[in-house]
Amino acid sequence: MTSPVPGQPGQPSSNSPKPALGGEATEAVQRALAAEHAAEWSYSLVSVLVAKDMEKVVATGAAQRRTRRETVERMLRDAGATPVPPQPAYQPPRPVTDAASAAELLVTAETDAAGAWRAVLERTDDQGLRQFALDALTAAAVQATRVRRAARQAPLTVPFPGQPG
Repeated sequence: MTSPVPGQPGQPSSNSPKPALGGEATEAVQRALAAEHAAEWSYSLVSVLVAKDMEKVVATGAAQRRTRRETVERMLRDAGATPVPPQPAYQPPRPVTDAASAAELLVTAETDAAGAWRAVLERTDDQGLRQFALDALTAAAVQATRVRRAARQAPLTVPFPGQPG
């Protein structure tokens, strides 16, 4: 998991859902937004380390993360919540020093995002939010597969994306 540095503070549709957020759902969306922030930061970090054949995958993933983050922030503001801000930096699970470790970080970031969106599914009955979370979970799983394929990692997919273990 990509986490904030200690001591420091897919493609969504063009129509942002207008869910009735409350309690557990809002907290879950905030955690998903935090995962989006971490993933977006991860894409920025690795952009200079990836192999030439991964540049398009990285650019696509970064754009998807940015778009989803903006949509989620707008969704939270529309629901009267203050979106959780990004951290200034995050601590990767391992040092990122080459193309292989860069790909590993991206898969971790996508896996974390999928798990966060799965948690949203578990905490809301709002159909618009459930569809958005499902789309986000699916996009994260697909992007993780693209990264694995471009990095020649195996297996390309995992059963039940977003589930621990």
